Amino acid sequence: MNTHPIRTAYIEANGLAFEVDICGDGEKLALLLHGFPESKYSWRHQMPVFAELGYTVWAPNLRGYGGTSRPKGREAYALPHLLDDVAGLIDAARARGVSGPTTLVSHDWGGVIAWTFALKKMRPLERFIVMNLPHPALMAKRIRTWAQLKKSWYIFFFQIPWLPEKLLLARNARAIGEAFRGMAVDKSRFPEEVLDHYRKNAQLPGAMTAMINYYRASFRGERPAEWTDPPMLETPTLMIWGEEDSALGKELTYGTDELVSDFTIRYLPQVSHWVQQEAPESVNAMIRAWIEGRHVPQAGLGGRLLIAD
Repeated sequence: MNTHPIRTAYIEANGLAFEVDICGDGEKLALLLHGFPESKYSWRHQMPVFAELGYTVWAPNLRGYGGTSRPKGREAYALPHLLDDVAGLIDAARARGVSGPTTLVSHDWGGVIAWTFALKKMRPLERFIVMNLPHPALMAKRIRTWAQLKKSWYIFFFQIPWLPEKLLLARNARAIGEAFRGMAVDKSRFPEEVLDHYRKNAQLPGAMTAMINYYRASFRGERPAEWTDPPMLETPTLMIWGEEDSALGKELTYGTDELVSDFTIRYLPQVSHWVQQEAPESVNAMIRAWIEGRHVPQAGLGGRLLIAD
């Protein structure tokens, strides 16, 4: 029996209504930021773990996703607005009595937001966990390599008006389901009911355009100073990386330890970009050990933990 059920609430923050999954009632806040084309549902395996560790856990649908407000226009999805959303959600948790320190947890696009938020020190953070999204300074430097450009072709495709939406939503948003199952190594982790959630999410009126607008606004937007001349990040940071990421190469992680003063990284061989959904047992064990101050286990093939470690 799950002693930490997940409930859903609407939280007002930064002038928007956020659809937020909530788990636990601890003093500390764990704020979980999903990626593209995911949703708050992508954290379903991690939320009870944070609750057990004494957190109140919030996993919002980011602006434009699911039942969260969907402002119109590309500029509404520019990074400064996304950063203000995170600050607003932390403030809203404080207003609801979650008084302890914040741990920011992120994956993919959520990681873009979270890295920048942490580097800008927009709110105090006790810990930072990021999955399959490199430090933005390393990303900016290395995305120009031919190997990474080939992996990042979709960013350029998304700059075309209306056509990406049409193709992604065709045939019951088949391409959205394929983004998960096609990239996954262990495809059994993405049964029909999981894919159906993401397909339905993308088919909500205006949702697909909002989701793609993250890329459109970022492509045209000004890069934050913290990306080009990053300060040393003092927040203790755990990076978890599925090695079979067909969108982001493992080499993008090299050198992160020179930019973060307290840095732990764990790679999961034979695990895809969707690391926390594809290898939740290993990811959860790593998170638990790191937060409890124990040695963080390594992973072997298929992301399985190396017991001897």
